[in-house]
Amino acid sequence: MPIERDDDLVEQLVRRQVLPGGTYLTFARDTVVTSDGLERGRDIVVHPGAVTIVAILADRQVLLVRQYRHPSGEVLVELPAGTLDMMGDGSVEEPLPAAQRELFEETGHRAATWTKLCEFFTAPGFASELMHMFLATDVTPDPSYDGPEEDERLILEKVGFDDALAKADDGTIRDAKTLLGLYLVDRLARAGKIRELA
Repeated sequence: MPIERDDDLVEQLVRRQVLPGGTYLTFARDTVVTSDGLERGRDIVVHPGAVTIVAILADRQVLLVRQYRHPSGEVLVELPAGTLDMMGDGSVEEPLPAAQRELFEETGHRAATWTKLCEFFTAPGFASELMHMFLATDVTPDPSYDGPEEDERLILEKVGFDDALAKADDGTIRDAKTLLGLYLVDRLARAGKIRELA
């Protein structure tokens, strides 16, 4: 019988077995029941969420970082980003303060103007990570910045926005959040909605 309604796609969680895991991720094996009554297993990663920032400077440059990503085995060119912190009471950090913190920690810059662009699931087939994307404008360096924290091994790059788009087009940039951010901001700029890129 064909599936015709979203309700027919929904699975109900029966039980969750939490597996030994990492520091901020929870690895779990879920048992679900499908709408047609079948029991299935789902291996998932429970993630607190994350932020990423498209930071545009007054001279039409965008802030990017280069960092080694162990799962890919490569140094990737990415937008600044980071995971939402877990609070002492078990709640999760709000996205905007997290984005402001991550922009400073990774690039040494601050922005006077923040706009939420979108939110999206990064890998919904196996992870719950919801990423919040922000546009940061009126961006300036903070003279108090003395480099990234010890665990942040990265190189800051200021790249002309058109050059960043070319790197996205030719495959130099292969990180999904960065591709989405550059293409989305380019679409908004072409519609005249981002004065820094006019």
